[in-house]
Amino acid sequence: MARIRRSPHFEDGVFVNPGGPARTRPSGSSRDLAKALLDKESRARRTPTGTVPVHPTTLADIARPPATGLRLTWMGHSSVLAEIDGQRVLFDPVWGERCSPFPFAGPRRLHPVPLPLAALGPVDAVVISHDHYDHLDLPTIKALAGTDTLFAVPLGVGAHLEHWGVSQDRLRELDWHESTRVGGLTLTATPARHFCGRGLRNTQHTLWASWVVAGEEHRVYHSGDTGYFTGFTDIGSVHGPFDATMIQLGAYSEFWPDIHMTPEEALRAHLDLQGGQPGGVLLPIHWGTFNLAPHAWAEPGEWTKDVAEEAGQAVAFPHPGEPFEPAGKLPVEAWWRGVSAPVTRHWRRPGAPAAAGSGEPAGEPGRGLDLAGGR
Repeated sequence: MARIRRSPHFEDGVFVNPGGPARTRPSGSSRDLAKALLDKESRARRTPTGTVPVHPTTLADIARPPATGLRLTWMGHSSVLAEIDGQRVLFDPVWGERCSPFPFAGPRRLHPVPLPLAALGPVDAVVISHDHYDHLDLPTIKALAGTDTLFAVPLGVGAHLEHWGVSQDRLRELDWHESTRVGGLTLTATPARHFCGRGLRNTQHTLWASWVVAGEEHRVYHSGDTGYFTGFTDIGSVHGPFDATMIQLGAYSEFWPDIHMTPEEALRAHLDLQGGQPGGVLLPIHWGTFNLAPHAWAEPGEWTKDVAEEAGQAVAFPHPGEPFEPAGKLPVEAWWRGVSAPVTRHWRRPGAPAAAGSGEPAGEPGRGLDLAGGR
């Protein structure tokens, strides 16, 4: 608490967001939100229509060092294993069946984990973005507490981990703009626009963060959960450009526009981080694994594919558990289409065919992305 009170981002008893207050509770009419969440047709679109094709990751897949020095394996939602310059960093590991305080209720996984946690092999650092249940998973942390890994967490989150069995000497607890070294890597906590809390009462006593991990040859960025804000440009100017960014672009809604990003906003964030121009590889995260918002299950994949193609930005679309190297051949198959109801495309190049079932004529301009900076 002494460190928290000294933080320049802690005011009047709470942590505060960059860019001014953010709405952390659903905005608009409660009736409209309930209708969006409970509508029968909408609910059907929010889950896959079949079995999600998970890549059968094995230790052999990730035991061989990456040829280019950087390999990413998306395990689903925001969990990513980054093998960077000879070390292994695990972001927001969630191996639990539900992201909930209860083992019998709450959002349940829509696909299995690609491999058991014990089969992942040694990890040099576990990085946590914030303490929400879909990012900080108690059973996963308890399992990792029995290993030798170090934990890098935002200020205040360390109390959770100590309570679950992680010794204090294995914790690196950082405020925004603070860094720590793990082997040959520098891990830096950077700002994000979100909130915290694991109960009904949101005390804002733990910080949320995005993260930069920089090695001798490569650097990557993990957004955690965040709304769009101009701070991405500042992060990019200090720490970028990046070989790859892992950016949240699912679980968005007009009911909470300040704290999660749409695919359009996520692409803008990536471009900001890269100095305003396409570069590196964007890995979409925070989608496909849990049903957390009113949008269709496959919508983030479809919309990201469209806006990225319009911008000329490279995007990786791995199956959950599929390793890839950003400097190598990227997985680009729209694998979700085989197990998804039709999704309306809101971003489309002139002349491109409408998605099946969209009800829009081919060639009609959709809602576009203004690459000059407007949204």
